Amino acid sequence: MSTSELNTQVRGFWEQAPCGTTADIVGELPKHTREWFEHVEEYRYSTEPMIHSVAQFTRHHGKKILEVGVGAGSDHLQFARAGAVCHGVDLTDARIETTRLRLQMYGFNSNLQRIDAEGGLPFPDESFDLVYSWGVIHHSENPEKILAEIRRVLKPSGQFVGMMYGRYSPTVVKLWFRTALLKGKPWRTFKDVLWHHMESIGTKAYTVSEFRRMFSPFSQFSAEPMICIHDTRRLPRFITQFFPNRWGWVVALRAVR
Repeated sequence: MSTSELNTQVRGFWEQAPCGTTADIVGELPKHTREWFEHVEEYRYSTEPMIHSVAQFTRHHGKKILEVGVGAGSDHLQFARAGAVCHGVDLTDARIETTRLRLQMYGFNSNLQRIDAEGGLPFPDESFDLVYSWGVIHHSENPEKILAEIRRVLKPSGQFVGMMYGRYSPTVVKLWFRTALLKGKPWRTFKDVLWHHMESIGTKAYTVSEFRRMFSPFSQFSAEPMICIHDTRRLPRFITQFFPNRWGWVVALRAVR
């Protein structure tokens, strides 16, 4: 599977530490211990509590699922606990190993593979009841290629559930303020500051209209922006309480093949 130059850089960034496992989150906890994993999970679901209501893990008992971008394995573990038949792919060895150890610790297993999903998912057509991907696809150079592969491997009436970033959100405005306006470069666009200053190089965010176009090959699609802690952090409550969900950085996505 070929990997683009950009995706190679993205891989290098995330090989350093799977999402949610950096030192500012886990402190000095020994890596890959039960306490370390539990702390990673607690942080994930306290900062993004909507994951449970969007993913609806317990509804997928006995279903064959694929997670694109397994991260530190927290969501993958929830699917395994719910009795799903789990498969996972990721761009990095670090995430694959972390997820493998996470499941192993609790007596579960999954078919985990390190690949660049842009180059093609290593599964036959119509393989999965559900494909899940939370906060991953927008880091790829060509997200549309991954979506095409996701649609290909979904069974007829199979579902995609996931999350990608919303561009016109307080999170992006704050980033633009810090990296463009306060640097004397107000002409920089939201797309530009996201590409260069949000997590790995090449990060993208979209409008709901853009999402609709991206998912147009699917028979059904919905996008639900949600205000999250990243939108409200360091802002006074008397202001953030009026933020409408349509401004949300987190955009929950659902599609049917």
